[in-house]
Amino acid sequence: MKKLLFSLLLFVSVSVLAQNGYEIRVTLKPFKKEYIYLGHYFGKSYPIVDSALLDDNSQAIFRGNTPLNGGIYLLGFPNKSGFFEILVDKDQRFSVIADTATLAKGVKFENSKDNDLFNEYQQQMNNRGRQVSLLQQQLKDAKTKADSTQIIASLTKADKDITDFREALIKNNAGSLLSDLLVAMREPVLTGALKDPRTKEDSAASYLYFKSHYWDGVNFFDGRMAYTTFFEDKLDKYFNQLIVPHPDSVIKEIDWMMGYASASAEMTRFLLVKFVNKYIYQKYMWEDAVFVHLFEKYFSNKEYSWLSEKGKKTITDRAYSLMANIMGTPASDIILPDSSAKMRALYDLTSAFSLVVFWDPTCGHCKEVLPRLDSFYREKWKGEGMKIYAVARETEGTRKDWLNFVNEKKLTEWTNVFYSKADDKERIDAGIPGYSQLYDVQSFPTLYLLDKDKRIIAKKLSVDQIDEIIDVKLGKKQ
Repeated sequence: MKKLLFSLLLFVSVSVLAQNGYEIRVTLKPFKKEYIYLGHYFGKSYPIVDSALLDDNSQAIFRGNTPLNGGIYLLGFPNKSGFFEILVDKDQRFSVIADTATLAKGVKFENSKDNDLFNEYQQQMNNRGRQVSLLQQQLKDAKTKADSTQIIASLTKADKDITDFREALIKNNAGSLLSDLLVAMREPVLTGALKDPRTKEDSAASYLYFKSHYWDGVNFFDGRMAYTTFFEDKLDKYFNQLIVPHPDSVIKEIDWMMGYASASAEMTRFLLVKFVNKYIYQKYMWEDAVFVHLFEKYFSNKEYSWLSEKGKKTITDRAYSLMANIMGTPASDIILPDSSAKMRALYDLTSAFSLVVFWDPTCGHCKEVLPRLDSFYREKWKGEGMKIYAVARETEGTRKDWLNFVNEKKLTEWTNVFYSKADDKERIDAGIPGYSQLYDVQSFPTLYLLDKDKRIIAKKLSVDQIDEIIDVKLGKKQ
């Protein structure tokens, strides 16, 4: 009896272990003796997670001991010449039967209710999509207003039929992967005054309703959302259109999402990769504070198996470059020699505004921009209380090139200093960040506008943008 019980327990244990992995059997005609691939969506990339060799019967098996993360997967043809989509969720032991000659008619599945439903959905949407395309062409070719009105009514009905079809699928298949994906793809529906706002109050109410219901039904701890085509676009729309463009607002949203995502390793990876790529090089000045926050809270004291040492170093170095010049914080002081070898400090300038200019005497663009800066300075900015502190960074040029350009263009009213390679090396050897790093100089010229207390007002803008900001600060422009 004990021997029988042990054998039974052993059988159960082996069965459970077997269920922990995945086994996807594929028949893909007409290919033979060639490798096929299993991948998935991950933002804008399509990582391959497995490959398998087709036999003489066009059959192969994707097999692994670790379960796959749920989501939309791609079954890739030999030589990666094409692919079609399948769903992977809890049931990871099923068969796929396909022929490239009949893919348009759908793919057959065995033991996969998720994919049977997905296949039915795709066929329905293809048929309905063709109907909509036909109506759109008819509308384009319509000769009379009456014809147009009738076709528009048909398009409206077709659109409603698609929505009703999706809602019925969601309701009748609650808990399935496809149902959860369709819920996540939804957007809030505005009705009444929210749909047709006529006052500022209506517009504000419409915005708040749309924003507060934008993520209805979406769980940020659901790692399956990371393996989809739409989730990144949904994120982009949220941050680009619904979030106030200010570091405090953006940081609040990121922390809210990451709080839930921490329960899913894949969603954590997806969101951190997304946010790092979005904010590592700033489109707007205020985004520096967002990247520094990401580093301090999610990278400085944490390790991730998916993040290489090179990747972590890139994030760390970038964060340290930005920490010293976040908008609204005091700029780092600069002390460098002028043409007479006298040490001149940025903080010795007393003025309503200071413009710090990093430039290179051999830079063609600098030779165009600096004379324009001087024209603005002499004609306008000087009278508005500005002083210019210009740092000539030695690259391929020499000290003589610097002096020649300053004298030739008569930039004599500026505080001109020279930042030599030797001075830069001396700081770095002493463990002190170089001025180029402190001011995150990625290209020449780089401009920083400071207030009377040397706090950063603006950075990395054009001459005209600097002029506009000064006008705003002086109340000349709203």
